[in-house]
Amino acid sequence: MSGDVAFQEEEALGKAYDARLMRRLLRYLRPYWKQVALALLVLLLAAGANVIGPWITQRVIDEAIPSRDSDLLALLALAFLGTVAVGFALEYAEALVTTWLGQSVMYDLRKEIFDKLQRADLKFYDRTPIGRLMTRITNDVETLNELFSSGVVTVFGDLFTLAFIVVAMLGMNWQLALVTFSVLPLVFITVFVFRAKIRDAYREIRVRIARVNAFMHERFTGIRVVQLFNREDAEAAKLAQLNDEHLQANLRSIKYYALFFPLMEFFTALALALIVWFGGVRSLDGAITVGVIAAFLQYARRFFQPIQDLSEKYNLLQSAMASSERVFKLLDHEIAVVDPPSPRSLPEPPVGHIQFDHVWFAYGTDAAGGPDWVLRDVNLEVRPGEKVAIVGHTGAGKTTLINLLMRFYDPSRGRILLDGVPIHEARIHDVRSRIGLVLQDVFLFSQDVGYNIRLGESVIDDDRVRTAAERVGAAPFIDRLPQGYDQPLGERGSTLSVGERQLVSFARALAFDPAILVLDEATSSVDSEIEAKIEAATDELLEGRTSLVIAHRLSTVQNADRIVVLHHGEVREQGTHEELLAAGGLYARLHELQFAPAAE
Repeated sequence: MSGDVAFQEEEALGKAYDARLMRRLLRYLRPYWKQVALALLVLLLAAGANVIGPWITQRVIDEAIPSRDSDLLALLALAFLGTVAVGFALEYAEALVTTWLGQSVMYDLRKEIFDKLQRADLKFYDRTPIGRLMTRITNDVETLNELFSSGVVTVFGDLFTLAFIVVAMLGMNWQLALVTFSVLPLVFITVFVFRAKIRDAYREIRVRIARVNAFMHERFTGIRVVQLFNREDAEAAKLAQLNDEHLQANLRSIKYYALFFPLMEFFTALALALIVWFGGVRSLDGAITVGVIAAFLQYARRFFQPIQDLSEKYNLLQSAMASSERVFKLLDHEIAVVDPPSPRSLPEPPVGHIQFDHVWFAYGTDAAGGPDWVLRDVNLEVRPGEKVAIVGHTGAGKTTLINLLMRFYDPSRGRILLDGVPIHEARIHDVRSRIGLVLQDVFLFSQDVGYNIRLGESVIDDDRVRTAAERVGAAPFIDRLPQGYDQPLGERGSTLSVGERQLVSFARALAFDPAILVLDEATSSVDSEIEAKIEAATDELLEGRTSLVIAHRLSTVQNADRIVVLHHGEVREQGTHEELLAAGGLYARLHELQFAPAAE
């Protein structure tokens, strides 16, 4: 199995029916207990109406026809028609109520999953493929919708129907009823044999569709790489393999159903044959009337239909158990970065004072099983209004510092203070609301330009959006768009150039007016002209605002108040551009590597 497929592999699941999971699922019906009660009442009435028709048939054959009573015959015909009409109305009401219940539970569950995923820490996303999450929130939730709309409540309708029919059959002729029920052991054996196979087939289908979803999501996200290296045919072949595995899993499921339902029909036919044989023999002796046999033939049909439905619902239950296990495992995931039980308030107004106090951090473990430290005992203070640049080779830990400051992760050791308050003791919202972050890889939503600057924040009005755009030099190109600030952007802002997307992200950060501005390689992907516009705008905007600037190109940070050099996760040097050059250390070597070719 290839590495990317192994990454998408589903976890092994538990038993076919888990009472704990079912109890948890049923909690989602609590807000709708009135609708559940209504559905149960409708199902009870429908089950009662279901037994009247055969009884009417028996009276027609045994009473109305032999006595040539046309009035009774007309009355029984109207009664039969009435039961059909009532059954139709009850079936319609049942479909409406149960489907509404399923859709309501699916709405609540999908919303709960989405809220959970929005609060999940980045470490969770580092190890969880997006395709698998999409399978949870779509396929698995849809399966649970089927359980609630076609299973949990409607199963009572099948049980009510079975109970009423059993009572009616035993009351009409208990000997013939027992003959009819003699087929049930064969039915139970068949269900027992097939349930494990169908359960495994359901699980395999879920695994395969999760792999397909994850594979396609990743390839479409990286479509530029696929096309650049002419990998279309190779990726299509990989998808064909995954798709074929999904097809084969579905075919195996269909094969089991293709055997199961005909067997159930055979058992129904066998029961009908037994009724005809035993009832016919007893009828010849005068012990059973023809009307009773006719009624039993109808009862048998209606008796085995709920059993078949229950078997199908059991298969649905197995699929729902698998889906609920995955969904609840996602919902039960413990979020590492959370608000403290008793959060401290950050001082007002914001000061913009940052302190890294003996900070250690590791994303994972090394070959020996110990922490693979990315940051090692970092002590760093950024004073209010100070512009501090952080430089170092790739992998030195520059971006990790920002991730910890934003509380995307928490330090393994040490602490970070914002305006004198440890950030893990404050609300996450309060910490992040004081920091504006501009990344190299800009993410824009597929809505209009104005939304991408204000991100739906109601306090940021149109004037504030325009002011922010003007101050970073984004206004000229926005005004040239056909709809200006109302111009919809493609997915991830694909209709804009790299530089234009970067300017929009600058305007977004500044519209929120943060006390601290963080630029993470923010100008590395733009041309010299746009970079000059950004630098001119940021020089003005950073005045009086604390700022952290991460950059590979040292030319962009030479005017910083202080430059911090990171090397293998440690702070090795600090000082101004001139001081660090004069020291002849790591910074001087980095500077020489970047500017030596230009001097030749």
